[in-house]
Amino acid sequence: MKVYGIKTCGSVRKALKFFNDNNIEYEFVDFKKTPVNCEKIDEWLKKVDINTLFNKKGTKYRQLKLKELNLDEVGMREWLCKENLLIKRPVIELENGDVIVGFDEEKYKEIWG
Repeated sequence: MKVYGIKTCGSVRKALKFFNDNNIEYEFVDFKKTPVNCEKIDEWLKKVDINTLFNKKGTKYRQLKLKELNLDEVGMREWLCKENLLIKRPVIELENGDVIVGFDEEKYKEIWG
């Protein structure tokens, strides 16, 4: 499986710690070193809702003053393509094709328990 995020993100650190503590293998993809393109974002959007993927609580969202734009889904997708730091983290691609967004220890225990 692949875990997408940035190393400085608290949720990403919690997820990686969970996987390491439970000996779960993963490949880490750092958005800062390897940005994802619109094709990858569109793949994720087939599996998860855009409101799940788009991070409205992050620093980047506030810095860019995106709340003032009242973005629709098309606008949100465009911003996700332009600015990967607006993607809620971590994004986990499972081998079966499923996509999980964010850190939720209980959900992780259900899946990998």
